[in-house]
Amino acid sequence: MKRSDDQLEAAESMENIPVQASSLSGDSVDAATPRATAPAMTHWMIAAAVTGNAIEFFDFLAYSFYSVYIGRAFFPARNEFFSLLLSLATFGVGFVTRPLGGFVIGSFADRAGRRPALVLTISLMTVGTMGVALTPSYATIGIAAPIILVLARLVQGLALGGEVGPSTALLLEAAPPGRAGAWVSWQGASQGMATLMAGVAGLTLATLLDAKQLAGWGWRIPFLFGLLIVPVGLYIRRSLPETLETRDRQPGDASPVRRIWRDHQAALWLGLTIVMCQTISAYVCSYMTTYALTALAMPAVQAMVATIMTGLATIVGARLGGHLSDRIGRKPVMIVSRALMLLCIYPAFLFLTHSANVWSLGSVAAVLALLTSAGTAASMVALIEIFPSAVRSSGMSITNAVSVSVFGGTTQFVNAWLIGTTGNKLSPAYYVIVSSVIGIWAMFKLPGLRKK
Repeated sequence: MKRSDDQLEAAESMENIPVQASSLSGDSVDAATPRATAPAMTHWMIAAAVTGNAIEFFDFLAYSFYSVYIGRAFFPARNEFFSLLLSLATFGVGFVTRPLGGFVIGSFADRAGRRPALVLTISLMTVGTMGVALTPSYATIGIAAPIILVLARLVQGLALGGEVGPSTALLLEAAPPGRAGAWVSWQGASQGMATLMAGVAGLTLATLLDAKQLAGWGWRIPFLFGLLIVPVGLYIRRSLPETLETRDRQPGDASPVRRIWRDHQAALWLGLTIVMCQTISAYVCSYMTTYALTALAMPAVQAMVATIMTGLATIVGARLGGHLSDRIGRKPVMIVSRALMLLCIYPAFLFLTHSANVWSLGSVAAVLALLTSAGTAASMVALIEIFPSAVRSSGMSITNAVSVSVFGGTTQFVNAWLIGTTGNKLSPAYYVIVSSVIGIWAMFKLPGLRKK
């Protein structure tokens, strides 16, 4: 039943309530009513909430850096290129189960609560990471090695697909009044921290170990490091406060996913489009190291600078975007940062192709990551706000998991294919331009969002 204009006006006048436009939501604004007092959360608890997101990016970059060695260890073949393709295909398998994780675990978080969902995801991550880090090579256990690796990647994908929804919902619901953007921005900042750690680890290993040592055992070190972090996150997550109130929990016969499809289709499609746009830019930034190695033929040690600068700029950009979204609103930060990306991406790649050195690579990587992360921080809080509490985790999980699966899992392949097919080193810039135009349209279509 549609709300009257008087009801909508009264709802918008209430302090700290994200506006739910009737054109995008069939639920009443009551579902978004904030708590009288937010649960007390320490900085350690905030870290626990975003640990899974950090592990996702760290694992992604580590696998990308060492895919050649992983291919040799698990997929021995006469043709080394075929071995590499099998390794990359196994990496892509992790994206297949993300939508399933988004649907299942996101719905579980709207039924049982944010805390049990986050404990579940990090437990599954522990299993998946153990499979990648500790499974013996093909030479040791034969065909069981690649089978275990594929299963481990499937479990990781399932966990990561359901990670973003409940963790982002928890940060939003626990944030003090007027600080929702700042708190949710830790999701993006955690990706920057993971990228920075992966870059430092890659640079260190490339400096200290030779190719034989990396192929034999060195590639496992980053995954073992990630495995050490996971139990700490699990321990802290078990003590997280629950932010889903009893009145917002779904009854046993209600399906949050079905309600989203029935009542929030417009919000869902806009969310998928905006996350698509941000995901392509984020993975193009992650692609910069590979781009420097392949398209620009730069040494590995210099190419790794792109990862380090991307990590640093992502931390700064995410925190800046979150704070600005609390001050001036979500949509201005999202749209302005994306418009700047649209204007800067082509000149940035043009500059890089004509001046391929460590300084130009570092500066281009930093600027692109700064713009991407600032807009992503604002869009994450905007998208989580347009779904009412009862389906909030499901809505965010589905939009993120589906878009990242389709576009995050293919961006590196698309970039490499475009460059190889056209011979144009500026092809990644065109990909970002097209997706940015579509993303800006979706951002303008979002309802007016007030600061929490």
